[in-house]
Amino acid sequence: MAHDNIPGSGKLQELEKVALEAAQVGAEILQKYAKAGFRIKHKNPLNLVTDADLDSERAIVEVIRATYPTHQILAEEEGSHSSQNSSYKWIIDPLDGTTNFAHGFPAYNVSIGLEYEGKCILGVVIDPTRDEVFVAGGGSGATLNRKPIHVSAVPKLDQALLVTGFGYDIRENPENNLDEFCRFTLCAQGVRRTGSAALDMCYVACGRFDGFWELKLNPWDVAAGLVIVQEAGGKVTTYQDEPFSIYGRKMVASNGFIHGEILEVLQRGGLK
Repeated sequence: MAHDNIPGSGKLQELEKVALEAAQVGAEILQKYAKAGFRIKHKNPLNLVTDADLDSERAIVEVIRATYPTHQILAEEEGSHSSQNSSYKWIIDPLDGTTNFAHGFPAYNVSIGLEYEGKCILGVVIDPTRDEVFVAGGGSGATLNRKPIHVSAVPKLDQALLVTGFGYDIRENPENNLDEFCRFTLCAQGVRRTGSAALDMCYVACGRFDGFWELKLNPWDVAAGLVIVQEAGGKVTTYQDEPFSIYGRKMVASNGFIHGEILEVLQRGGLK
């Protein structure tokens, strides 16, 4: 039975099956290019796109279109694929971590989120380098390779391992994450930067990280991860502790226990 803007369980299972199939097809394409080589284009000096991004996206869209031809699709490389007035919107990052991929650094993934009537209801993230598949949706919890996952129980910021990222305009734009990175480095147990927002959020969901913050995010960066963190028992808000929208630009995701301390550092710029 559908409730709270969530389709019924049978429909959700069908949607999840398609999302998994599409993500697996995309992940296989990434690995094919990782072995065979690829061409790189620069959107700007720090923002890359490869043949793998483009081919993965086309294949993912094709899989979704085969079952749901009228659904809306928002994808990183080619934008909106449909003007249909559907209640469903697939939000796709065909290669999250392109810079890592281009350098042969094994931290990249395919990320597929699904909105229904404006609410993110399903997330699938596949990391082909580790054979890890994160799935969540429908209020039934989050899984890693079909086993339930949950956020950590770390109670304090000074015991926490945090993760963040930096925008592609970091060289030109004074609104960047460098000051925050320095502040958190001095008051958390550690801070990491992986180069993949989707993996960062999945790692919060399974307890590898305790908190994540970042600004200048795009919907395809966070649509899947948002669902996975929330379904794993985590908390996701803006820097002002307001409900987070994937169309917003500043996110904090955590195990919940350290959320207030993270927000205090971001809002006040103070250290504990």
